[in-house]
Amino acid sequence: MGGAAALLRGDPRRVQDGPVSTTVEQAPGLWRTYLQRHDLSVPGRETIQNRVDLGPDAPAVRHKHPGEEIIYVLEGSLEYSIDGQEPRTYTAGEALMVQPETVHSVRNVGDGMASELATYVVEKGKPFLVLVDG
Repeated sequence: MGGAAALLRGDPRRVQDGPVSTTVEQAPGLWRTYLQRHDLSVPGRETIQNRVDLGPDAPAVRHKHPGEEIIYVLEGSLEYSIDGQEPRTYTAGEALMVQPETVHSVRNVGDGMASELATYVVEKGKPFLVLVDG
């Protein structure tokens, strides 16, 4: 995973159960705030919630998750490129879902900051974000 792995910093597995508020700059112009992580009543699953802030020059990093990602755009305009679909732009107040193991990326297509609330329902014990080269 060479290039992509070197691009992102921070280890989301360090987030413990319960509420948290730790912000990490994962790449130039890309910040992730870890909000909370909890076990679910479904065996082997957990939920993780992050706020992701993207500057206009933030890189679009291809990645996937071992579970569903539910996204709500808080501000700005974000273009999602999801494998098998045409790229689509979402603006503040819109929501989308990315299916498990689906490679995707997001980029800020506006002039100012853009933000999303990302909620993941993933397999417990696996990294919730896996980088993909290419």
